[in-house]
Amino acid sequence: MLDVHRLRLLLELRRRGTLAGVASALGYSPSAVSQQLAVLQREAGTRLLEPSGRGVRLTPAGRLLVEHAEVVLTQLEQAEADLAAWGTTARGRLRVASFESVLVSLVPDALSWLAEHHPGLRVEVVEQEPGPALAALTAHDADLALGEEYPGLPTARAPDLDVEDLLHDEMRLAVPEDGPLAARGSRLEDHADAPWVMDPSSLAPGRWALLRCRGAGFEPDVRIETSDVLVHAQLVASGHAVALLPDLARGARTPGVRLHRLPEQPRRRLFTAVRRGAAGDPGVRALREALHVAVGAAAG
Repeated sequence: MLDVHRLRLLLELRRRGTLAGVASALGYSPSAVSQQLAVLQREAGTRLLEPSGRGVRLTPAGRLLVEHAEVVLTQLEQAEADLAAWGTTARGRLRVASFESVLVSLVPDALSWLAEHHPGLRVEVVEQEPGPALAALTAHDADLALGEEYPGLPTARAPDLDVEDLLHDEMRLAVPEDGPLAARGSRLEDHADAPWVMDPSSLAPGRWALLRCRGAGFEPDVRIETSDVLVHAQLVASGHAVALLPDLARGARTPGVRLHRLPEQPRRRLFTAVRRGAAGDPGVRALREALHVAVGAAAG
């Protein structure tokens, strides 16, 4: 009989690539991981690993077993969620990966709601950009991830995730209320030679902002790159730059910032993602409800 715990180690090896990576993720020593995988090979009756440089890699039999392990572990996670659903309140620990604008604008209100309605649920939050957050979810390093998509830039994600829309958040041109930049107008092209603050172009918000400016016929003069929307808002309010800011970002409501609507009213799509087997978990359901409550409060 194959041991489920050892199957998890084999699956983690496929995800992380090295015995040291598996050991670090699960809190074991590399030698302990190696010993447990050796036992799994004996249980399987065939070679699952083979040397590769200074490490190891999966054999064809190992890759086949990993495919079955994914199904087995997903079903076990679903069983745990179904059993937990018999309770009336959410309990235990939930690990959340969230990017900055949601972390600032929604998570505090969501945590307040959970503290009132589900005090037995411990929520641990780490700030991560959507791409790494979804990767952490797939690797079981997070239980729920916040993601975003910009018009024309769909987010790649694994097919075994349960995705639920949270909000469609309008993007606007942010300019100072006073000073030289304030008098330029409300169109993107009015700020073709203005200093800009943007997310790094390696991130979806930065790529989208660049494409939007290029679509308006100019290459923006990006003076500052940062993914912190509060910094964007402060730089705009102080008259040092213009930016494209989402409605949700509380930084967009900073005194001294004027927001202009863009043609077609582009919106980013915010969503929550969990592993499909955990979608029915009471903690997951409670957090998703709390985030929707927070969205309502932000809109109000």
